[in-house]
Amino acid sequence: MKELETLLERRWVLKSEDRELYYKIRDSIGEIRKFATEKMGCQVIENALLVKMEKIPALPEVCMGIRDFTSQEEYAFLCILLMFLEDRDAQEQFILSQLTEYIAANMPGEGVDWTLYTSRRRLVKVLRYAAAEGIIRVTDGSDDAFMDQETGEVLYENTGASRYFMRNFSRDIMEYSRPEDFQESDWFAMDEDRGIARRHRVYKRLLFSVGMYRGEGADEDFEYLKYYGRRLADDLEQNFQCQLHIHRGSAFFMQGEDCRIGETFPGNTGMSDILLLCCGEIRKKVESGAWEPRKDDMIAVQIVEFEQLLRQVKTEYGQGFIKGYREMPEGEFIRQVEDEMERWMLIRRNVREQTVLICPAAGKMEGHYPADFMDGQKKGETGQ
Repeated sequence: MKELETLLERRWVLKSEDRELYYKIRDSIGEIRKFATEKMGCQVIENALLVKMEKIPALPEVCMGIRDFTSQEEYAFLCILLMFLEDRDAQEQFILSQLTEYIAANMPGEGVDWTLYTSRRRLVKVLRYAAAEGIIRVTDGSDDAFMDQETGEVLYENTGASRYFMRNFSRDIMEYSRPEDFQESDWFAMDEDRGIARRHRVYKRLLFSVGMYRGEGADEDFEYLKYYGRRLADDLEQNFQCQLHIHRGSAFFMQGEDCRIGETFPGNTGMSDILLLCCGEIRKKVESGAWEPRKDDMIAVQIVEFEQLLRQVKTEYGQGFIKGYREMPEGEFIRQVEDEMERWMLIRRNVREQTVLICPAAGKMEGHYPADFMDGQKKGETGQ
């Protein structure tokens, strides 16, 4: 069902931005809501402004942050922006200085200094993100003026969508005392013995994450796959163009060519090519017996040993990389590759123990260059 895929792919569909798609989804809202609530436990919001599926993950992952944001301050700015818009009607306009004054008055800690370029740049990043998501619109002016000087002004319009950006909680979050409380809040009022919560978790882990690994999350989730895996696969394959792969210690929702839910791996990027080459070298280590998977299909290696493999990839295949990665300093190359591998749940880093846990997803696919390219590389290295 393409309309269901659309709501899984996007944060929401705003009527003001795509009326045709908005009404197309509303026409299918009954089937969408049935699947979303029964299978995933996700609320579907439908009103005159937008249609949205609340996609709350069963487990938090590195890949689930806002990729445009690089600091905690930016997340704080976004939260205060939502507070600021809460008291304003849809289509109501405001100028940037009103917002900066509000942020300065409500920012926790030591406040914020708008004379600092770093603070202005971070706020502009948040505002551009909010505009891209349809939370606000630029009516007049450019945020470049504010980037250059704190007195720069921009006229914005509140779309009204900000009230639906944050999730709704079933309990007062002021009662929460630890991060895990936010995860558990979805299941507080649910009868675990009926298996409903377990079914919701499994569907969410398959649809919202790169993969599902044994040992992460509730132990009984993999028992669900053991007993209901075939039924679950039929259900997913009936609604999406996909395949469900279930292994001893992992499970993956593999999208077909006509199915696009979120960002997919591998993508058409130079970094995706590098990660596939890394996966190929990992496979060689396993096949040679140098690295041995555990019973859960995970492979634990020392960080030093893993980073040596990444150096080997750059040395052996570097001439095939795009210029940016080919000329990148070795330390920066290793950092970026490790960050991206962790984002795609190919590895887990444990800085305290100085180890890397290689996940089963790293064995699902691999890449290599054509034989003629590699032969040319070897001739160049030997001076022939």
